[in-house]
Amino acid sequence: MKIVVKTFIIICILFQSVFAVDSKYYKDKFTTTKKLYLGSIMASDKEKEILYLKKLVIYGDKLNISTLKYKRELNRLDNKSVIKNTTKSVLPKKYTIKSVYQSKNSIIINFNKKINNSFIDFKELKEKNKYHDEFYIKGNFKDASPTKLTISGVDKISIFQKNSNVLGLVFKHRTNLKTIYIVNRKQIIIKVLNLKKSKKNEIIKKVQKTKSKAKTKVIKKKVKVINTNVLYPSKKTVVIDAGHGGRDGGASFGKKRLEKNISLKISKYVKEELQRKGFKVFLTRTSDKYVKLSSRTKYANSKHADMFISIHANAAPKKSAKKAHGIESYFLSPARSARAKRVAALENKGDMTGMGWSSKDSLLTILNRAKITAANKMAIDIQRNMLYNLRNQYGKSNIRDGGVREGPFWVLVGAQMPSVLVEVGYITHPTEGYRISTTRYQKLIANGIANGVESYFRKN
Repeated sequence: MKIVVKTFIIICILFQSVFAVDSKYYKDKFTTTKKLYLGSIMASDKEKEILYLKKLVIYGDKLNISTLKYKRELNRLDNKSVIKNTTKSVLPKKYTIKSVYQSKNSIIINFNKKINNSFIDFKELKEKNKYHDEFYIKGNFKDASPTKLTISGVDKISIFQKNSNVLGLVFKHRTNLKTIYIVNRKQIIIKVLNLKKSKKNEIIKKVQKTKSKAKTKVIKKKVKVINTNVLYPSKKTVVIDAGHGGRDGGASFGKKRLEKNISLKISKYVKEELQRKGFKVFLTRTSDKYVKLSSRTKYANSKHADMFISIHANAAPKKSAKKAHGIESYFLSPARSARAKRVAALENKGDMTGMGWSSKDSLLTILNRAKITAANKMAIDIQRNMLYNLRNQYGKSNIRDGGVREGPFWVLVGAQMPSVLVEVGYITHPTEGYRISTTRYQKLIANGIANGVESYFRKN
């Protein structure tokens, strides 16, 4: 009996020793890999980011460390390496949303902890005759199913638990609602701004039904009064800059497919869309003429614009022309990646050619600093809406998201308002190059840009 007990104790000691060595090995590996991963981010090396993320997941799982954030980042960077069970989240033991209720023209969501802007995602859709404003909120609410929400003037509000960690709120209405959201410590407030427009529509219907001219005059006067109370977006001015022009043709594919012509057509379509939404819009050029980069932002400043958007088409070297595709949005800042520098070099050829990268970076550190955050937000809204429109038409797998990036674009320097440069696709890609020269694609892009502008001003 004593021999058996001693043997058991020896086995336990040996097992603990092996486990301790094994644990130390993986801990060292995890720490080293984490440093390498952070280095790859700083170097903007996507391939190494993916490699080190995979290793972090393996080593973290061995150590019983939560690797969910690494798995999510891996799925975002590499669609081929979808980690099993990353989309399946377990319902937390404690509900993170305390209450959801309606107050006047607002929906109030109270949380059990402090939150930030990353807790809410917004989408705007149109299905048949209804407009959808969809809000997806990180958190779980135990009473999502029985809760009923109504706001006078809104056709329907749906609340549901999309999955164990995301609460959905969808506003459906026959006209396009102007909704905004405010994030404040432990609370999100979603407000509907233009409910008076609903009253306007009801009055117009009465006008159409009535046969009395006297009544019609009175009702029309009421409509005018209501119209003066519209808060958005009649006072906003946007300047659209069609890239290149004249002697500067920009990138090209063949003799007929020129960036300067494509950017001008899209700019004109964007102008039409924004004017339809109530914006005041100006173009830096309306024909095939050369305009200096510095003159473009001077023009925007002279118009006291609230937003400046420069439209371009991307290009890749011959060796990678068949692979490089997708849409990208840039805001002004010193470039942090070789790719951003390459794209900027193509667009900056018109001016500032005698300045080295170090001089440019120093200058950009001073210029437009106050507008960088606003421009970043605006670029995100524009990129998101362009992607939504194009993927609905051509399919998600056929439209690559090049992302929102920082870049030293001199066409944006000197603008006294938030500024974004949009690359609508790669003119050098066999399929995408053809698409961006078609009216269909150009109008989809233009509508996406206009919706992004509208979304930015609604939220900010």
